[in-house]
Amino acid sequence: MKNLRLTAIEVDGKPRPRSTVHIGGIPVGQFPVVIAGPCGVESEAQTMEAAIAVKGAGAHMLRGGAFKPRTSPYAFQGLGVKGLQILEKARQETGLPVVTEVIDPRDVHWVAEYVDALQEGARNMQNFSLLKELGRAGKPVLLKRGMHSTIEEWLNCAEYILSEGNPDVILCERGIRTFETYTRNTMDLSAIAAAKELTHLPVIADPTHGTGRPSLILPMSLAALAAGGDGLIVEVHPNPEKALSDGDQALTPGQFSQYMQKLNSFIGVMTAWK
Repeated sequence: MKNLRLTAIEVDGKPRPRSTVHIGGIPVGQFPVVIAGPCGVESEAQTMEAAIAVKGAGAHMLRGGAFKPRTSPYAFQGLGVKGLQILEKARQETGLPVVTEVIDPRDVHWVAEYVDALQEGARNMQNFSLLKELGRAGKPVLLKRGMHSTIEEWLNCAEYILSEGNPDVILCERGIRTFETYTRNTMDLSAIAAAKELTHLPVIADPTHGTGRPSLILPMSLAALAAGGDGLIVEVHPNPEKALSDGDQALTPGQFSQYMQKLNSFIGVMTAWK
């Protein structure tokens, strides 16, 4: 690896202190954080219901897509500016910092005005123009690993952001495409441990996209934390069966509440063990 800014080892051979990335006052890298919310912002009522539910269950941040890059051009593409305004209102109502995806380099700076952190999604991981703009945005960046990308390619994309002067990068393992068909993707837990070994950056996991199956989100979340993950990003929708995008992989508010209870119990055990 020739990456200089993200390497876990300093030039003199000493271990580099691990980075903490602050998103709206939440220190990612100091304790396991949970980012939760719907795949897409569909309406104010839907987003507010989800935000209040995840806040009540103990989530630290709200996720929601105002712009949705979809496989089909006829699928729901998001509400755009209206979606960002809804997310901003949800933050005001709940106090949860907001994370959203940006897909066009031309949109980076004005989208950043509405949210606390910007996400570069898996499909855009190697959009180098977008990476450079995110490096100049002045906001934390959540960088998802591409579904066909190696660990080295993923880390080089983080280097693009860092090289433009933005030190606040969080890596996210969200599953890769393999021959397996039972799950949506194959969750690469080794990538979490490897990224922690190779970099000083916080690393989180997305077990929702990593599996595509609500029943597997909890076990893969526990495994991700055990592998050294610094947090999780999970999809939660008030009515998954009516969702305009990825409803079949979202947890309901009730399921998410149970998820958080079990997750916190596991974190307590991990803390005591350490």
